[in-house]
Order: sequence, then structure tokens, then C-alpha cells
Amino acid sequence: MAVQLEIRPRGVVEHVFALPPVAGAVSAVRRRVRAVLAAWNVSPEIVDDTILVVTELLTNALVHALPPAELRLSWGLRGGLRTLRVEVSDAGPALAAGQSPDGIDPDEHGRGQQIVHVLSARHGMRIHCDGVTRWADLVAA
Repeated sequence: MAVQLEIRPRGVVEHVFALPPVAGAVSAVRRRVRAVLAAWNVSPEIVDDTILVVTELLTNALVHALPPAELRLSWGLRGGLRTLRVEVSDAGPALAAGQSPDGIDPDEHGRGQQIVHVLSARHGMRIHCDGVTRWADLVAA
């Protein structure tokens, strides 16, 4: 994946995780995310929501997109509010629109976007030459 330079606001800290396309990768990254959030002293009221958003976005990248996948966390002031941004980038859709991977029960999947919408203050998607980045901002009270 090409390096994308982005100017971060002053005082924003950032951590990037590569996501290997192997079983257990999401749970391993979740543990690392908890450790990073603790080191950054992220407000406890958004830590559990952040872990859920990370899980949904990473799982989406593993199930529906081409590798490689990458998680980027940034914590700091955005618009005067302490904000944690979660970004997951992948190489784009693995299947054509409307197709589901084999063995996926539609009753068991499809709620990730709704969860991200409910838990985040803002969220969206950027399409770029290397694939897709989905992002969500969680704001501390």
C-alpha cells in the first residue's frame, strides 16, 4: 500500500497496525489497540465503543475486501474536541457489488455499518487509487 502523507493537527498522536489476513488477526489487533489507548490515556468512556468500531471495520476489510488491510488510530484535538479517529484501509472490494462470500449467512452479517453509525460522531469512506478507507470519529465527553 502506498504511503499517503496527511497533515495531522498539532498534538495528535497516531499509531498504525498492519492486519495480516489470518485467523485470529482481529482479536490480536484488538488487544494491541487496548494497549495503545491505555498508553494515550484515552477517555475510558469511549474505549469500549472504539474496540467495537475497530472490530467491525477490520472484520469488514477481512471478509469483503482484498488485502492488505491497515488500521490507523489517531487521538487528539479536532475541532476543539478530544477525538479518536479509527481508519481502516484495504485494497478494495474482493467481489462485485451485491455478491457475498461463500458460507456467509446474511442473517449473521450486515450490521457493522449500523453499529459504526450509532457509536461514532462522524464516519465515512474515501476511495483512493490504492483502495478504500473507512473511518469513524469517536468524541470524548
